[in-house]
Amino acid sequence: MGRRNKTPNRFLRLPLFLLIWSIASAAMWIPAAHALALNDHETSRAFFYTGILGLFFVALAGLSLGNRVPRYGMPGQLLSLLATFVILPLFLAIPVQESLRNTSFLNAYFDMVSAVTTTGADIYADPGRLPPSVHLWRAMVAWLGGLLMWISASAVLAPLSLGGFEVTARGEPGGGSATPSQIQDADPKRRLIEIARTLGPVYAGLTIVLWILLMVTGETPLVGLSHAMSVLATSGISAVGGVENGASGIGGEMVMFLFMFFALSRLTFSDDTVTVGSGRLDKDPEFRTGLLIVVGMPLLLILWHWFNTFEVGAHGEPVQALRSFWGGLFTVMSFLSTTGFESADWQTSREWSGLQTPGMILLGLSVIGGGVATTAGGVKLLRVYALYLNGMREMERLVHPSSVSGEGSGNKRIQRNGAFVAWIFFMLFALSLALVSIALSAVGSDFEHSLILAIATLSTTGPLTEIAGNEPIVLTSLAPAAKFILCFAMVLGRLETLAIIALLSPNFWRS
Repeated sequence: MGRRNKTPNRFLRLPLFLLIWSIASAAMWIPAAHALALNDHETSRAFFYTGILGLFFVALAGLSLGNRVPRYGMPGQLLSLLATFVILPLFLAIPVQESLRNTSFLNAYFDMVSAVTTTGADIYADPGRLPPSVHLWRAMVAWLGGLLMWISASAVLAPLSLGGFEVTARGEPGGGSATPSQIQDADPKRRLIEIARTLGPVYAGLTIVLWILLMVTGETPLVGLSHAMSVLATSGISAVGGVENGASGIGGEMVMFLFMFFALSRLTFSDDTVTVGSGRLDKDPEFRTGLLIVVGMPLLLILWHWFNTFEVGAHGEPVQALRSFWGGLFTVMSFLSTTGFESADWQTSREWSGLQTPGMILLGLSVIGGGVATTAGGVKLLRVYALYLNGMREMERLVHPSSVSGEGSGNKRIQRNGAFVAWIFFMLFALSLALVSIALSAVGSDFEHSLILAIATLSTTGPLTEIAGNEPIVLTSLAPAAKFILCFAMVLGRLETLAIIALLSPNFWRS
């Protein structure tokens, strides 16, 4: 019996990074088979042989490290996540460059970093340049990156009080809310595998359901699958350059809109990360705040149009008003969840409301971001809500300096100094935004482009580069140094600044 139990123990001893590498290697055979079915043999060979090479590397590394007991537990898992976003794209970019043949390895690496971090910054602006199997691969990498963040939120970030959990957990950021004995007794790898078995089928099931619904609305299988994967991963990657170029029309947008709600709050699909308070969705501050923004912003655009046309008595046609409202509703939801899809009626919404600077609205929505422990990026709704509560409390103290504030029933999810921690993160985010913008300006980008690129990468909302400015930003024309800066910003935006700081702290590795 003792020998039989050694096999799973040895499997659990393998580094998390090698497990992720092996999954990515095996996943390459899916686009290889897809390309073979389309008689694209060059693309099929590129993915097939690269997948074999990756599994061979994992086998050699596993044999050399299989009997080695990991020195670090939870910090090692966080370090594996960092390696996944920095080192793994070097391997993922090999079949992309081999398939295209007319692109540099740096561009292919940039594209894979953008995909695995669910940023979705499209360096290949022309969709027709890429073979269909490469489009499938880009969507798959982003989908797997979103799944990794879903799992890591519960298995890695929550126990360490990172990724937004520092606002709710009763522990310092990076220190974790569990006691030292609980941390020693818990097996981080086993916990991660158990959570993967729980959330993986949910993630895959939601993607398949959305894919089927998109095909029912008239979308082609490849485009529908890429859009379904992009919505669940909030990557914004499309095989046709956006949902406005798809065949599903407004019906497909409505279906995707419903599935974007999963990016507003963890409670839309699970309650395993609720540290304190109620697990009811209608009581969740993230979901309620996100819903207020999604509904309130399009209504403001409608009212803006009515106020501007009130004197002349031209209020527009009802059908155009509904199209304008839907265009704003879908686009606001898309960018708040950091997906970055633009509705086909967004242009109608802009023209009907007379909006001159829509880019500023989209940039602001992306900075706010979605919910904690979801695939969305940005500052996160829970931190924004904590800052809002603190601001309301400070204004109350201006009127009643001696008042004592009690914790409301809907605010039990936020700890007492949650606003202070949220403010620290917001300042770190603003500092990162300033440094990345300055670095991009130093290598040749102008101020507007530097700001858009910095927000797009730090909030993991890559489509901002195409629609936030007056003209789309051509990423291939950027200097190599600028591309490396953007890769760093995408990794920083995905893992967040507090996690990077925790990795650099000696006390973090002693715990």
